[in-house]
Amino acid sequence: MSEVKDLVIEKSKSIDDLNKIKSMGLSEQDFEQIKEHGVSLENIKKELAIFKKGIAKMELLEPATVGNGILRLTEEEFVENANFFDEHKSNLKLLKFVPASGAASRMFKFLTAFLNEFDIEKETINAYINRKKDTKLPVFIVGMEKLPFFDVIYSKLKEEFPDFDTLSRDYKNYYFIKFMLDSKYFDFASKPKGILPFHKYVSKIATPIEEHLYECGYYSSTNNKSYLHFTVSESHQEQFEQIINNVKDKVEKETHTSIEVSYSYQDKSTDTIAVNMNDKAFRTEDGKLLFRPGGHGALIGNLNRLDADIIFIKNIDNVILHNNEKIALYKKALAGVLLELQQQIFACLNLIDRYTAENNQIEEIKNFLKVKLNVDIKADFDLYTFENKIKFLKNILDRPIRVCGMVKNEGEPGGGPFWVKNAEKEISLQIVESSQVDLNNKKQVKIMANATHFNPVDLVCATKNYKNEKFNLHQFVDENSGFIVEKNYQGKDIKGYELPGLWNGAMANWLTVFVEVPLITFNPVKTVNDLLKEAHQSL
Repeated sequence: MSEVKDLVIEKSKSIDDLNKIKSMGLSEQDFEQIKEHGVSLENIKKELAIFKKGIAKMELLEPATVGNGILRLTEEEFVENANFFDEHKSNLKLLKFVPASGAASRMFKFLTAFLNEFDIEKETINAYINRKKDTKLPVFIVGMEKLPFFDVIYSKLKEEFPDFDTLSRDYKNYYFIKFMLDSKYFDFASKPKGILPFHKYVSKIATPIEEHLYECGYYSSTNNKSYLHFTVSESHQEQFEQIINNVKDKVEKETHTSIEVSYSYQDKSTDTIAVNMNDKAFRTEDGKLLFRPGGHGALIGNLNRLDADIIFIKNIDNVILHNNEKIALYKKALAGVLLELQQQIFACLNLIDRYTAENNQIEEIKNFLKVKLNVDIKADFDLYTFENKIKFLKNILDRPIRVCGMVKNEGEPGGGPFWVKNAEKEISLQIVESSQVDLNNKKQVKIMANATHFNPVDLVCATKNYKNEKFNLHQFVDENSGFIVEKNYQGKDIKGYELPGLWNGAMANWLTVFVEVPLITFNPVKTVNDLLKEAHQSL
């Protein structure tokens, strides 16, 4: 009897789903494709509505600055906080979370364009540079002998062309770039950044993966144990594993740290539907719907599945050659700031639970929220009843915590720290990307231009509550802070939707503290030319 009931319920659900599909202007075939892809109908419905009505832009109030949302520490205070972390970490599980799923295509974009648009038989490289006003190519050519992979490509060229050294400079440079990117040879632009040669040491060439393993031993380990988690594309995992198998034993011996490495993929169910420029579902040549990855905001699900007391978050390409001890000092200091705040937050919550929060203690907690955690307390708070004050304070305090390093603005691309006001008129500190701002509003553009710091993706997070239970991180996402992006698919203009960014809207409702950190902590490799910078060159 129960089986018949289940069948009736299932059939009824399918009819409801088909009715929903039709109301969205989609077909039964679309329903099957959506079901097979694992995307929920509710998400499809929500995304199609977002394309039609748009996404409200963030309302910037002012940039976060030192003394007004950004904490500045002296060198002594960095050391004190790092020591505090070392003294209190022994019972904690530390984990390093490294988003690493992207291919290196953007790193080599200007070189790919060069190969596509340059004809060695018809013009010189210098003529191409002048014609295209290309400023990156000459930097690459002048410095390419300093690149960590120069020798291995040069050797391959000599092997393929025995007379290579007799060729003209233009032919040498052209073939070097061609071999570096050609799928028959090194194919660097199609590989994940994590496995590329980044640093040349006296006795080895190191990849970002290896550098992240070393960093585990320097700041993300306790009791000689560390956990490292990479988010990767499924097709790339084997390449990551090969490198780790080759270097892990050596790193563990040198750092006296046992490192447990794990992986996860961006869940296909977080993919989002693409539309044409008229906001209708876009269809490929075979009539199917087009789904796109939901952006790094989808990784909040990956983060949510991890079990650790302290989680360090850092991008795969932000590594340095030498100077690991200096980097470790600042990372541990951020963790020290977090641990001290967490202890104070937990003390407040335990006090509230025991109902010993007298009126004077409530005032202390309110001031702590305002001064230490940058929380905007509502003007009518003092009119609340005692019970409502307690409820309000507990709701604010019982959240995941993040301490974010911020570096001085040097004109690098990326989001920055701002004071913002949401639709409910609540004021908070947020990391904001330019795509979230109304660039047609002169006042907003001016506020953005006055930013003194930017976000290097240097986070330390605590994702457990005062009862040592894991938070459900999905409950703290600002669902209204995604992005609509314009893209091109096989020559056709399309629009895509990206989920609230991992350190933007996905963490919008976390307790947030910004700390100024030195520029030495930020060494990203956005283009291959960045490998020529001092942070990536041998001493």
